Amino acid sequence: MPAGPSRAGSLAITAGEEIMLKDSYGRDIHDLRISVTDRCNFRCVYCKSADSKNYFPHKDLLGWDELMRLARVMAGLGIRKVRVTGGEPLLRPGIIDFLSGLKQIKGIRDLALTTNGYLLGQMAGELAMAGVHRVNVSMDSSDPDRFAAITRAPGSFERVMQGVDAAVEAGLGPVKVNVVLVRGFNEGEILGFAELARTKNLIVRFIEFMPLDADHNWDRSLVVTAREIFETIHPVFPLDEVPRREASETALRYRFKDGKGEIGMVAPVSNPFCGACSRIRLTADGKLRTCLFSLEEYDVAGLLRNGANDSTMEEYISRAVDKKERGHRINEPDFVQPSRTMVYIGG
Repeated sequence: MPAGPSRAGSLAITAGEEIMLKDSYGRDIHDLRISVTDRCNFRCVYCKSADSKNYFPHKDLLGWDELMRLARVMAGLGIRKVRVTGGEPLLRPGIIDFLSGLKQIKGIRDLALTTNGYLLGQMAGELAMAGVHRVNVSMDSSDPDRFAAITRAPGSFERVMQGVDAAVEAGLGPVKVNVVLVRGFNEGEILGFAELARTKNLIVRFIEFMPLDADHNWDRSLVVTAREIFETIHPVFPLDEVPRREASETALRYRFKDGKGEIGMVAPVSNPFCGACSRIRLTADGKLRTCLFSLEEYDVAGLLRNGANDSTMEEYISRAVDKKERGHRINEPDFVQPSRTMVYIGG
């Protein structure tokens, strides 16, 4: 059985007798990202998941029953929001039944999905019926030709936009489009994505480039900051700030003064939000990560497959959460990039 963290975890009971998982800094941990696969149907030019030799062996991936059991255990500890990610989660057979099962778990109040959108057009209705509340669609370009060149999938832009429209029609909204900006790669797309948000009444979220790239070529000079994004959009399409609904929200939010749509800016490099972080992550091969940039992960798959009961897993998970990092340390001189890249962690 894997050795657990050394300190006791922190569990608090609220006035309503609701269990809430807390870390050692007093942050409520109620948000879980579950990656269900490292496979993808795009072959994006910058992503090592484009090469099948980098896939995890199937035996190393958690089965649906294992993922469901871990989700139940974590819901019992206070997880209330679940986002299913990948890889591309809609590729994995059985995903609809899994999502439907998650929705039935007592305590889970919010269920979302992040996808590249390629299969969304044909699955949006099923996702809504399964109980998914919202979808995020990851995109690198608002130009059809450039999008196809990046994904190495002809016609992919049109398929993805059909998926976005189908998600809106199915009530999986507000639909969010996630855009990671990299200087010298796609920073010229800011206004194009702003126009997309306006014309389709979407939330477009620009995300600062983080040191989670497959080739470990991240450099601060490549980061297009939230301030730059605002200063690009605001003179053309004036913006009003939207208050955050809760402290743990990651995005700085703005609406257009004269119309529909919303812009979000997720600024972990220029404006870190670690002090209110509510998230932990479960990778497709069963490792618990308490931060995107964790240098240590906790082998819940090993625990589960060695016959641990739910109480043992609860104690192990709560102790891991108690050791959640104060922050990601990107801006510290001794920062070390984790060995896993985003596709193997799950967004």
